[in-house]
Amino acid sequence: MGSIYLIRHGQASFGADDYDVLSTTGVRQAEVLGQHLVELGVNFDRCLAGDLRRQQHTANSTLQQFSAAGLPTPILETDSAFNEFDADAVIRALLPDMLSEEPNALDILRNAAQNRAEFQRIFALIIDRWLAGTYDPPGLESWLGFVERVQAGLQRILEQADNTQKIAVFTSGGTITALLHLITRMPAAQAFELNWQIVNTSLNQLKFRGREVALASFNSHAHLQLLKAPELITFR
Repeated sequence: MGSIYLIRHGQASFGADDYDVLSTTGVRQAEVLGQHLVELGVNFDRCLAGDLRRQQHTANSTLQQFSAAGLPTPILETDSAFNEFDADAVIRALLPDMLSEEPNALDILRNAAQNRAEFQRIFALIIDRWLAGTYDPPGLESWLGFVERVQAGLQRILEQADNTQKIAVFTSGGTITALLHLITRMPAAQAFELNWQIVNTSLNQLKFRGREVALASFNSHAHLQLLKAPELITFR
C-alpha cells in the first residue's frame, strides 16, 4: 500500500500582525521533524504543500535535512487545495451576529495572545456556526466548500500515485480535519474536537490502494517528545 503523510506546519506567529510566518520555534520544529524522518529512513517520492508561507517554510525546512544528509530530495510541488480555510474571513463574517451573546468577543480576538483560553472558546463557537452552514454570507467559503476543495486535492494525488509511493503533504490543522472527516466519516463537529489537539509538525499517516484510503495514524509527534523539550510541543 502507498502512504500519504499529512504534516501540519510548524508554529506560526499567533497574535502577531502576520500569522502566516513561522516563529523561531516553528522553524526548529520543522528541522527536528526532518532529522527524525532521515533517522527513520523515510524517503518521499513526492512532496506537496499548500501555497501559504507557513506551509511552504515548514516543507523547505524539513526537506533541507534530507539534502544535508546527502539524500535524494523531491522537488516541492504546490497545490492550493491544501491551504487552510480562511479563519480571519470566517471570524469577520460570523462574529457580528454573536456580539449580543458575547459582548467581549471583539476585544478577546483583538488581544488573542493575551487571552488564549478565551480566544479558543470564542473561536470554537464561531467554528460551530461555520460548520452548521446556516450563518454563511455570500462569498464566504463554506465548510462544505472547504471539504470539497480538500477532497479534490486528495483525488489528484491518488490519480497520479501508484500503490508503492510515500507522499508528504505539508498543510494545516483545518485541512487535516477535513480529511479526517472525509476518510473516517466522523461528524464535522467531532473532527474539530480532534483538530484542537493537532500538534505543530505532527505526522498523520494515510494508507491507500487505488482510490481506497484509510487512516493509519494520527497526530504523531514523537520527534518532539524525544527531545524532552515541552516548549516545542505547540498547538497554534
